[in-house]
Amino acid sequence: MSKKVLMIVTNHDKINEDAPTGIWLSEFAEAYNEFQKHGFDVTVASPAGGLSPVDPNSVSDDEPQENLDAKPLLENTTPIESLNAEDFDALFLPGGHGTMFDFPDNEKLQSIIRNTYESEKPVAAVCHGPAGLVNVQLSDGQYIVQGKRVNAFTDAEEADTTLDQHMPFLLESKLRERGAHFYSAPNWSEHVETDGILITGQNPQSTVAVAKEFVRTLQN
Repeated sequence: MSKKVLMIVTNHDKINEDAPTGIWLSEFAEAYNEFQKHGFDVTVASPAGGLSPVDPNSVSDDEPQENLDAKPLLENTTPIESLNAEDFDALFLPGGHGTMFDFPDNEKLQSIIRNTYESEKPVAAVCHGPAGLVNVQLSDGQYIVQGKRVNAFTDAEEADTTLDQHMPFLLESKLRERGAHFYSAPNWSEHVETDGILITGQNPQSTVAVAKEFVRTLQN
């Protein structure tokens, strides 16, 4: 039986009137393509269903064709309200600044993450994807990241983008506030943290490494 993986992506399309946003294409595509290599059955879903907008800044002039080939999968995603965590073997949250707006307070998303984690199934997130983790509380009331080794887009990287002033919160700071043990590497370098079945990566440069660690954890 092939493993059933749920990928949840953002629907949010703008930071403000001047700045479009969405999902960071490579964070979705590189992970999706890694899962395809292993024959996983992947469902692509989002808080609202339908289009997951791609951040135009994430598509370069020399974007790899395999990333572009995955882009159509973001045009008609499944609404998460129609899904049950029990039907999947693992969960992966790609990033993009859009996730900072529609992931943190979504109660259905929190429920899926909590149920997946408490069923001892892998939960992974990369870059801004860990925005989905910040408000997740387990059945005992503690935050999912409390006391865990985690990683995400850093406050220093956010300052580098100059978008820090437009974010609803800073992701590294919020994770620390929730009791996470936050470990990071220098800006824009690959970094992955694994704490049991919780796997997190720092930035777009970390996506492939996070996906490979996720595959290894799921297969074991």
